[in-house]
Amino acid sequence: MRFAAFLIVALSSFGQEIAPAIQSIRKEELKADLFFLASDSMRGRLTNTFEYKIAGEWIASRLARLGLQPLDGETFFQTFHLVSARLGEGNRLLIGSPGSLRSARLMEEFYPLNISANGEVKGRVALVGFGIQAPERGWDDYQGRNVKGSLVMVFEGDPQEDDPQSPFDGLVTSEHGGSLKKALVAQNQGAAALLIVSARRDAEGPRSFPSSAQTHWPQNSRMGRYQLASNIEKIRIPVVQISPALAEHLLASDIESLRKQADRTGGAVFATSSLPVELATSIARTVVSDRNIIAKIEGADPKLKEEAILISAHYDHDGADGDRVMNGADDNGSGTVGLLEIAEAYATAMSQNRRPKRTVIFAFWGSEERGLLGSWAWVERPLWPLEKTAAVLNMDMIGRNEEVPEGSGRRFRGLKVQDAAANANSVHVMGYSFNPELAEMVRQANREIDLTLRMEYDNNRSNLVRRSDQWPFLQKRVPSVFFHTGLHPDYHTPGDRPERINYPKMERIVRLVYQTSWDLAASDKRPKMPAKRSLTD
Repeated sequence: MRFAAFLIVALSSFGQEIAPAIQSIRKEELKADLFFLASDSMRGRLTNTFEYKIAGEWIASRLARLGLQPLDGETFFQTFHLVSARLGEGNRLLIGSPGSLRSARLMEEFYPLNISANGEVKGRVALVGFGIQAPERGWDDYQGRNVKGSLVMVFEGDPQEDDPQSPFDGLVTSEHGGSLKKALVAQNQGAAALLIVSARRDAEGPRSFPSSAQTHWPQNSRMGRYQLASNIEKIRIPVVQISPALAEHLLASDIESLRKQADRTGGAVFATSSLPVELATSIARTVVSDRNIIAKIEGADPKLKEEAILISAHYDHDGADGDRVMNGADDNGSGTVGLLEIAEAYATAMSQNRRPKRTVIFAFWGSEERGLLGSWAWVERPLWPLEKTAAVLNMDMIGRNEEVPEGSGRRFRGLKVQDAAANANSVHVMGYSFNPELAEMVRQANREIDLTLRMEYDNNRSNLVRRSDQWPFLQKRVPSVFFHTGLHPDYHTPGDRPERINYPKMERIVRLVYQTSWDLAASDKRPKMPAKRSLTD
């Protein structure tokens, strides 16, 4: 109770006036824009397609007509580069000495990850737990051990991943658990290569490893698998996934027992193989250009205009498969047209000589569906300093009512069964546990709008909190929240169409985001992230 009282006192310094031109955000305009953006003719706005490019040009033309400024003074487009990959020739993993060599089967016992460097290495295998170095969380799997020249083996994911109070991100997979972070840590330790193994047998079926290989390297995938070129450039060692059975052969030990030990010992598990290993990786890559669309309204205060409030949404989706169009009306045509309405409200306010103290940035992210690639590209090479970004408000899927049917499967993992009618007035605000002060500001902005704010998914095995574009900013400790009306049976299907959107509710959510952004941009204060977040939902 004392903390809540502190927040209320703290928020008294944040201005609470009705945002100017808020009534200009109208459901009729949201609907008209969305029926264009999510039409069949836009073919689902898939990365690296003609329709995706057209969507970007349409957004930029709208921003220009509103009189907004390009962030760099020249163009609304921030270009970044992606890399698509396919398996090359000559991938191999040999175990043992000449005369007694065993050749591991590609796609059945091992496969290179698409982040892997090309190369050939020889050496012994050293298991180093989860391969994580996180001194801020009291965890170091390497603990000063010398692994220079070794083929380092690590467990997939985070320690204690089923524990809501895990030292990482509770039930949510942390960035430390990702393959890219593990590869960079191993590389910095002098490893010759990285071998990643999943050791959770309860998730393993008889063909689960070949299935994961086919998922990672799908044949004739229409959507493509991409990585940021800037990330690929960082990796200089081979990185491969190996099966649990192959890991046990290499270490001559029960791999599940070792994983359980690594879970509870805080980074003390270390094992080596007596068998020499020869590994070769070969990946062919193609570079693809991509774009974020960025605009701004400059703040009116001579000092505070150096700080910005960033409002965002991604404009891509999953494309089309012949006549089956993944329209992506909710995901995320809804957030995209909502952001255009907010930009128009700011432009209208500016025409009335109403301008907030801080600069406001409008960011339409590219390639979110391919792995948050546009927002990651921004935080790696921001056009506005992250330390001068006071807050990020992200919208993704704001047009429907959450609906989780019985027997809904893995797409709805971690979510309780619920019907749409029960969520007719609700919107999720995620990131609240990272930013309690910012979350309270959303509550204050909602006083007149009166939506039901749900703050319950920050520590949920659905991983929803890390599945949209506020996540990269949270990793850089920029106060950020994510507005989301929840998953539904049409999620990532051809059923996600504009005629199924709840436009009156969407209008209120967009007004809520605008009001919150205006409060932030007009205030002398800025929200702060606490040194440690609470994992109790």
